[in-house]
Amino acid sequence: MSEARGEKSSGSDLHHRRWHPLRRTGQLIGRTLSKAWDDSIFGKAATAAFWQTLSLAPLLLGLLGMIGYIGGWFGPNTVEIIESKIVTFSGTIFSESVVDQIIRPTVTDVLQRGRPEIISVGFLLSLWAGSSAISTFVDSIVEAHGQQDARNPIWQRIFALLLYVMFLVMAVFILPLVALGPTLVGRALPASWYVVGSNLVDTFYYPAVGLLVIIGLTTLYKVALPKSLPWHRLLAGALVAGVFFMAASTGLRWYLGFVTSTGYTYGALATPIAFLLFTFFLGFAVVLGAEFNATVQEFWPARATRMEQMREWLAAQNTDDETGPVTNLTWHLATSPIRISGDKADPATVPSYGRPRSRQTESRQNSCADQDPCDEPQADAKSPAADCVEAVDPPSSGSTPARVTRGQSPLRSPS
Repeated sequence: MSEARGEKSSGSDLHHRRWHPLRRTGQLIGRTLSKAWDDSIFGKAATAAFWQTLSLAPLLLGLLGMIGYIGGWFGPNTVEIIESKIVTFSGTIFSESVVDQIIRPTVTDVLQRGRPEIISVGFLLSLWAGSSAISTFVDSIVEAHGQQDARNPIWQRIFALLLYVMFLVMAVFILPLVALGPTLVGRALPASWYVVGSNLVDTFYYPAVGLLVIIGLTTLYKVALPKSLPWHRLLAGALVAGVFFMAASTGLRWYLGFVTSTGYTYGALATPIAFLLFTFFLGFAVVLGAEFNATVQEFWPARATRMEQMREWLAAQNTDDETGPVTNLTWHLATSPIRISGDKADPATVPSYGRPRSRQTESRQNSCADQDPCDEPQADAKSPAADCVEAVDPPSSGSTPARVTRGQSPLRSPS
């Protein structure tokens, strides 16, 4: 009976261990959804959609205006090629009405203004307006990880502006390479490989662009946090955000096509509403990825980065431990008098870790450590071994101290 119970318990333990990863995955998904609901993910996504809509024109103004200065480095008609690539890539995400009535006219209007806008006050104001969407994402990511009190709100807004400018500078150099990549690859290939190379480029072009977007989103998750996490720990959230947004955009395009075919429409507001829905799901995906990363960190905490460990150690030495080696040594170097060569230091003012040791003391300690106290000393001089013998602990009170002759070990009686 006991053997049967043992076999039954072992079988249940095996079943428990076998289904443990699935149950843990369910707990992870449930905790992510619960945490996202508690952090008001719908409100944050709506806020992000609003600021993305207002930031579209300033974003294109800053991006295409800065590309106009370096477009000649990559060949003629670089800006026009980038414009066509932006419109084409937008067609894979947004609906046809959104591309034709919002994105394409906005890009064309920005290009007609020309490059002088980049040095105007309007361009500087567009930087502030364009960084509003980045600021919303930064606030959502920081709050998802519970670090909203780790950074000053004013500095966080300025940080979002600097992050937006850095994004523009990087995009100025990356977008021409992405847009002209297939053309440059075709020129570099020999004639015999041109057809095969063109097919490979056409096949892997959009997956490569998607991978680049995932890398950029993971970097945003990392740099937005005041107390950052390792980069690879934030990659899962970026993948969740990318998969969710692609699925949501596909479903939204199907829904808009179905609604249009039935004759039900919002009239003149149909296209702006569709664009707002796309930006809503984009903001929802970014916030959901941040919530997923925070939940993973809650379930399996990552070790702090080396920079964070150094900051915590220095903070602990300077605040909690007033007598620590960093604080004590820094205070000693800052307040002690400057000694000139030849001056003799006062032992009372020199700390133990910085006090110089005399050569006589070092030689005596070395001789005591190396020489056996049982060895016979020299007859004409006091040996270091005798000093070691005399340095034994004194006898306890009430006992008669044993008489030890010079040079004789106290561990053996005299013959």
